Amino acid sequence: MNIGEVISIIESFAAPELQEDYDNAGLITGNPQWTCSGVLCSLDATLEIVLEAKQKGCNLVVAHHPIVFRGMKRLNGRSYVEQTIIEAIKSDIAIYAAHTNLDNVIKGVNGKIAAKLKLKNCKILQPKNRMLRRLITFAPVDKAGQIQQALFDAGAGHIGNYSECSFNSEGQGTFKAEQGADPYVGEIGERHYEKETKIEVVFPFYLQRQVLKSLLDHHPYEEVAYDIFTMENSHDQIGSGMIGELEEAIPEADFLKIVKDAFGVEVIRHTALRGQPVKRVAVCGGAGSFLIRRALQQKADFYITADVKYHEFFDAEGQMVLADIGHYESEQYTVELLYDLLVEKIPNFAVLKTGLNTNPVRYYI
Repeated sequence: MNIGEVISIIESFAAPELQEDYDNAGLITGNPQWTCSGVLCSLDATLEIVLEAKQKGCNLVVAHHPIVFRGMKRLNGRSYVEQTIIEAIKSDIAIYAAHTNLDNVIKGVNGKIAAKLKLKNCKILQPKNRMLRRLITFAPVDKAGQIQQALFDAGAGHIGNYSECSFNSEGQGTFKAEQGADPYVGEIGERHYEKETKIEVVFPFYLQRQVLKSLLDHHPYEEVAYDIFTMENSHDQIGSGMIGELEEAIPEADFLKIVKDAFGVEVIRHTALRGQPVKRVAVCGGAGSFLIRRALQQKADFYITADVKYHEFFDAEGQMVLADIGHYESEQYTVELLYDLLVEKIPNFAVLKTGLNTNPVRYYI
């Protein structure tokens, strides 16, 4: 198995096109054609992680956080970023990052946090808009089923918990094949009337290339008519944060204890307790203050995230408890998420979890 094949497993789960504009997810060092000797999953890609991978015989580090976020003008080892990149290149170790694309899928980072808290009825806290495309095409009636299946196989037709969704209507199409054409039906120079099925399906924007390829590969016409439109609908499987419910409402102090135990945190910064039961809980791994208003709109009793600034705590406005458990602490189970994903797909391959704690923050208690 080569490194590119391992990457394709991750990207089929969290497409790189789903990363935010500021992000740098993807293959940062290495060559996808290298034979993969083993995978080390980690939250960060630091020098210590690269050395651990080397010691364990892994030439691919799969991390959540990209080691390189912005352009580098020098590689002389003056910073920890440069030291890490230099060591990775010298040791032929590839570094791959699945960052905000892994945040933005429903079973990704925030889905893992929700699972650790045993939340039920979970959904994306802030779904993204304009993630969907609608494809309209026309096919001979006797080939419509074949083309539908090809589109479904390419990933089109998924709506929520339903697959193979399409709308089909029959009508009559016309065309006249000119000189040089090779028509599937009809004669050169004569107008032809054909009973056709109009097929409409939706698909996520990042699948457009493969959906179109599948359409063109399986359609019998020499010239395939199709239209693609961007939809304004939100995509309930893609977006930021997660919100769900506890099995039953519990006191705030009891829920704080559950959070402390589940994430092994030494301290939780939070707003004043309201003396109200906790039932509806919102979560966002990493820096999630941008979702405070959204959590309020969704009637969350508690919002768990990290990297909340002093004045941002006021934004809870006494309507919910806002809790900051720390960046590393909130995302630590991403290592488990990546590991489980790869082991499920390649069970007889060397996939390891780091034994290092890369959290740069310490607490004096």
